[in-house]
Amino acid sequence: MKAICWYGAHDMRVENVPDPKILNPHDAIVKITLTAICGSDLHCYDGYIPGFEKGDIIGHEFMGEVVEVGKEVTKLKKGDRVVVPFPIACGKCFYCQKGLWSLCDNSNPNAAVAEMMYGYSAAGLYGYSHIYGGYAGGQAQYARVPFADVGPIKIPEELTDEQVLFLSDIFPTGYQAAESCDIQKGDIVAVWGCGPVGQFAIKSAYLLGAERVIAIDRIPERLNLAKEKGNADVINYEQADVVETLRAMTGGRGPDGCIDGVGLEAHGKTIDAMFDKVEQTLRMESDRPTALRQAIQACRKGGVLSIAGVYGGLIDKFNLGAAFAKGLIFRMGQTHVHNYLRPLLERIQHGEIDPSFIITHRMGLEEAPHGYEIFKNKQDNCIKVVLKP
Repeated sequence: MKAICWYGAHDMRVENVPDPKILNPHDAIVKITLTAICGSDLHCYDGYIPGFEKGDIIGHEFMGEVVEVGKEVTKLKKGDRVVVPFPIACGKCFYCQKGLWSLCDNSNPNAAVAEMMYGYSAAGLYGYSHIYGGYAGGQAQYARVPFADVGPIKIPEELTDEQVLFLSDIFPTGYQAAESCDIQKGDIVAVWGCGPVGQFAIKSAYLLGAERVIAIDRIPERLNLAKEKGNADVINYEQADVVETLRAMTGGRGPDGCIDGVGLEAHGKTIDAMFDKVEQTLRMESDRPTALRQAIQACRKGGVLSIAGVYGGLIDKFNLGAAFAKGLIFRMGQTHVHNYLRPLLERIQHGEIDPSFIITHRMGLEEAPHGYEIFKNKQDNCIKVVLKP
């Protein structure tokens, strides 16, 4: 089959690789009908996620048709159309039983590597390095799906692939980020980053009852999408002081909830942002926390800071004192996608949201290297790339 393989920073290749096989009786094989390039894939593309080996198949947003099931799979059959959540979860461990699916104890065969970095291992992830299990990703024609009775959700015929694909990651990720803000009637939520996750965080904040959402970015097409499709007020951080502008827009109090939808490659025009870029380039720190620092400064006292953007390691000049003094609540982590599959599918079915609004580019699998390039470099008004194998 054809697949997108990682060969180093900025080096994605379309390769012919062996088809996946059933390795465990709980596995299924899915013929992929639609997949996507995620913002967190760019961290791999830029070489900031350790644990990749040359030739690894990348990608974790995918869906398709079941073509084979292991002998102990009972909930899926050949021909079922499914979306696959990006965290791999066993369904039976302490964490899965608590609904903390992305922290599964049993799905990362390389747990010892993750424990060396983080103290404990989280769940295995598709196409996201050997630290997270070394699983082949979904930017391919076929994928092996472990614990097939636990993860995939069947999709009704009346919905298109484009309407449901993002249940695999970015719609639940944006929704969990907004839900983590404990939104109450009348709340104001600020969202850093108007990429795909940020756009879904904006939409989700309104679905959950926010009175107003303010979005921060620098890319005109992203700001326009947040304003026109998301009904958000927007701030271009290259043209305004974000913290002072948010203070003015909230009557001096600050947003009730702040969402960092950017993560470890945040840009900025401030002195600390410039230092971050130098330090990251020299590998003196692994992550650039510009957006995170702003969110801490901007959030109202007693507010919630929800981190949906991926962080991979160590950050510098972290203003924990401000967070402590203001009594901020932090919530973060990989998304527990399984919790949101059915509720968000129902919202799509009821017409509350059509997630396909985010798509700007549709390509064949062989065009993926170009898709990575324009997504990374914000070219051709690119916000979201989907790939059809």
